[in-house]
Amino acid sequence: MNTKLVPPLSLLAALNAKSLVNNAVSRVVSNTDTDAQLTSQLNPLLNARSNARRNNQSNSTISRGLLFGSALFGSLLMLSSLPAQASSQPAETDHQQSLLSLNTEQRQLAGIEVSQLSLEAFNLQAVATAQLIVDKDKTITIAPQLDMQVLKRHVVPGEQVTKGQPLLTIGGAEIAAAQANYINAATEWDRIKRMSPGTISVSQRMQIEVNAELKRAILESIMMTPAQIAALAKSPSSIGQFQLLASINGRVQQDVATLGQVLIAGTPLMQLTDESYLWVEAEVTPMQADQVNMGSNVLVHVGSRTRNGVIIGRSHEINPQTRTEQVLVRMANPGHELHAGEFAELYLADDQQAKSAGFIVPDAALTRGGDGDWQVFVEQEGGFSAVEITVVERQRGLSFIRGLAPQTRVVISGAFFLASEQAKAGFDIHNH
Repeated sequence: MNTKLVPPLSLLAALNAKSLVNNAVSRVVSNTDTDAQLTSQLNPLLNARSNARRNNQSNSTISRGLLFGSALFGSLLMLSSLPAQASSQPAETDHQQSLLSLNTEQRQLAGIEVSQLSLEAFNLQAVATAQLIVDKDKTITIAPQLDMQVLKRHVVPGEQVTKGQPLLTIGGAEIAAAQANYINAATEWDRIKRMSPGTISVSQRMQIEVNAELKRAILESIMMTPAQIAALAKSPSSIGQFQLLASINGRVQQDVATLGQVLIAGTPLMQLTDESYLWVEAEVTPMQADQVNMGSNVLVHVGSRTRNGVIIGRSHEINPQTRTEQVLVRMANPGHELHAGEFAELYLADDQQAKSAGFIVPDAALTRGGDGDWQVFVEQEGGFSAVEITVVERQRGLSFIRGLAPQTRVVISGAFFLASEQAKAGFDIHNH
């Protein structure tokens, strides 16, 4: 009997085809996610392989290679459908997984601070030196207008006080005389008011009333409140002293009062300042002064903090020594983080250059993404996500950026922590 020799290349192809089919069948059978339809499709292949083994001695090696090749082709067709089924999960879960979620405690520990950005046009190279001062519209100086003696202290320098809180107890001979004069005048006026018309002349009635109001005005000049004055008339035994009460919510500053000290009339004892607003005094050059408009917005940079302000005044006079003009800015100070006396930098809006519109954020808001591009973290519902931006200019701890929509809430403090968490989780902003 003649035996056909199988060419080496054909035998190698057949063996490779058999091995591939075995691997494909094993992968399909071991896949627990394969449904009944795939199993029914694989049955003909399994039967074909079994028949091929039983007819191994009667069939030629070349036909075996063709059988395995056809089986391999069918298996590859079925396996090609598996990735499509595995990727049938909702695509929107990728974005949800890319959000960094922090609870309130974690945000506090990480120092996360978020600011809502507004579209602005500033030139970071045009800067003016400035200094923070108290808002004079929200500052009260405690300076009674009679000679006085400090009898008791109720607060300490730097203490935050509320309206109506006792500050000092003061007294003295002049204060006692003023209080006694008011009691007498008020009593006389109260008696005249109860008299029937025509008992005394109109001029006498007017004189008594004026005298009572004069004595009241003297007590108001030493900063007695209307309630204290009314109580004094009912209780003359309290003559000789009274408590100075805080007339606003504020912080105690410039406190010079000491126990037992005798001070002349008009001496400032202390100052109360509401630090929720501050003024900024800036020195601008004549060229910068051309951009100053009453009511226009400016940017105030103090240390690592940036605040928006509004121009409320300018001197319209050039200082002969510095050749600069003074500009006054009113600035909100939430949380009382900034204090009078600190140095600042002032950036004026450049409304004539629309192409320079963008956003200004502190350098601490910027981090590098996995590909090395600049990014910021934006607060969204459910967490924080990284967004690539374009950095136009960086000066003095500030960055002028583009690539965001107005009113976007951007993390301006704690971004480094979020970037670290992003790197640990392996998030990629390009997959959003």
